[in-house]
Parts: sequence; structure tokens; C-alpha cells
Amino acid sequence: MTDPLAVFQEWFDDARAAGVEVPEAMTLATADANGRPSARMLLLKSADKRGFTFFTGYESRKGRELEANPRAALVFYWREIGRQVRVEGTVRRIPAAESDAYWSTRPPRSRAAAAASHQSEPIASRETLEREFDAQVALGEVPRPQRWGGYVLEPDAIELWHHRDDRLHERIRFTRAREGWRSEQLSP
Repeated sequence: MTDPLAVFQEWFDDARAAGVEVPEAMTLATADANGRPSARMLLLKSADKRGFTFFTGYESRKGRELEANPRAALVFYWREIGRQVRVEGTVRRIPAAESDAYWSTRPPRSRAAAAASHQSEPIASRETLEREFDAQVALGEVPRPQRWGGYVLEPDAIELWHHRDDRLHERIRFTRAREGWRSEQLSP
């Protein structure tokens, strides 16, 4: 086990094969400029040598926090296979062309919902939001709002946790080094 990104992909595939309903579900933890943390669930869109990619509103709470403090953490937990992956690193926006390409693959109503929602902002009422959604649906082809797009978390630490019934779980932490990844076994 020398490449934690390869192990992540193997474990992700194992979770999908085991019938985990949404293996791409992950917790994203951010902190504002003052260090106040927050966490929420998102969906992973891809994981590769570059890092872990997800999409959201740039003006949402998480987007504002990432702008102020680009350090973040992800957690994947697949109970069905007894595995967890923790990832820490620096987050940056991906190029607009990549966000446009992904946007075009989203179902039309998902595009309309993202365009209608000013994520994390107070709304006058649910009815107001639904009217805006209906107006976006009526447009047909909804362009990607400039306030929405992708991020990639470039990992500098990845921890792999494997459940053991005797509670003597297996934990391996990888940290990025100049020549690749350095690993160390951790006590559970």
C-alpha cells in the first residue's frame, strides 16, 4: 500500500460493489477566517491524481469559507464494508471550462435548481424559491451561473481506516512528501 489515491479508488469501487447506496457521499469540513468550523454532506464527482473534485455555489457558506481559508477536510464512511477515508488538503477552484463541461451533464431540473438557488442565503419564502425554479425551468437551456462551479481538494494527508470487530481497527496515515507519499501505521 504505497499510493493512497489508488487505495481510495479500490475502496470506492468495493463500496459500490457492496451496494453502498451513495458511495460518493462525503462530509466536507471547512473553517472560516477565524477558525470557526462547519461541515456538511456533498457528493464527490471525481478522484484522481489531481485530487478530489466536487461542485457547489461559490457564494454559499462553504464557498465563502474556502475563499477565506482554502484548507479543508473530507470524510467518506462506508459502514457496509467497514471502511473510512479521511482527506486533508488545500482546495482551489477548477477552471471554468471544466465547470461548464460538468454543468452540461447535469439533468435539466438540477441545472434549474442550482440557478434558482442562491445557496445559503435567506429566502422570503419557499414559494418565492419555487417561482424562481419554475422560471428557470421555463428557460429550457439554463446556463451555468458564474456563482456555481467546481473545486478540487489537493490532498496532503489521507488516512485509511478499516474496521475490526475486536475494536483493534487498522489505521494508516499517508502524508505527501517531496518524493511521493510517506505512510505510518496509527494506533486505533
